Amino acid sequence: MRDARCLAATTLMTALALAGCGGESSGEAQRARPAPAPPPAEEPRSAARTPAQEILSVLSVEHEVDLLAERDGIVVEILHDEGSRVQKETILARLDDRELRAKLERAHAELEVAQNNVKFNEAELKARQAHYRRAQEMRRLGLNSEADLEEAEFRAKGAEYDLASWRAIVERTRADIRVLEVELDKTRVRAPFGGVVARRYIRTGQNVLKDEKCFRLSELYPLQVRFLVPETAAHRPRPGDVVNVAPVSDSQRVYPARILRISPVVDPASGSYDVTAQLTGPDLQELRPGMSVRVLWEPAPPSPPR
Repeated sequence: MRDARCLAATTLMTALALAGCGGESSGEAQRARPAPAPPPAEEPRSAARTPAQEILSVLSVEHEVDLLAERDGIVVEILHDEGSRVQKETILARLDDRELRAKLERAHAELEVAQNNVKFNEAELKARQAHYRRAQEMRRLGLNSEADLEEAEFRAKGAEYDLASWRAIVERTRADIRVLEVELDKTRVRAPFGGVVARRYIRTGQNVLKDEKCFRLSELYPLQVRFLVPETAAHRPRPGDVVNVAPVSDSQRVYPARILRISPVVDPASGSYDVTAQLTGPDLQELRPGMSVRVLWEPAPPSPPR
């Protein structure tokens, strides 16, 4: 029994000794393990380039107007239709002008009558003035009365006033002719500049009213594009800067455009100001006014890397 107890005590002491040695080895192993390396320092990044903004707009030209009728009338002839290229002052359509022509002919006849009366009164004035001079001489010699002299003077003055009246009638008739010529010219719808007839609103036989649309006339070149730049944009465009323009229907083609004008005022509704650029370079024949485009606008230039 005593031997068994001694064996158990010996076994317990051996287990404790082994446990002490194992703990010491684990601590030493932890002390011998190297410390983890610190994370590598981040390398400085270069400044990111601000992506270009896309601003939707349409192509336009400097000259594009709707031509309006300048007077009432019936369309009697259309000389140019949609797609026609015309020069400045080309007549596009004519309104009925028969009444105006008749009035103009009558005014010319009245002018001729007035001019003949001027010539007649010039001759009569010379005769009356000569008679008045003879009456003065006869009165000086005592060969006529004071009443005869006064009558001769009255007739000379009357002839002078008649001549002045007919001369005024001549000038008034000439002014009437000029007014009729202006009205006659208003029966012609003319092109104020060279371009292309983009649209026709009237037809032959139509009774148009004053200020009614007749044609739309447009230039084809040079093409321009207008777009709005936010007031808060860091980069303000300057005349001469170049932006890129891409048609919405063909995003693969990009055309350069040089900035022409910058509005000096800001639109309070949008907080933006208006910029106008003109397309430059070759291969612009496929573009037309009114086409939808995207303006590739860079709001700020890239910052240099640190």
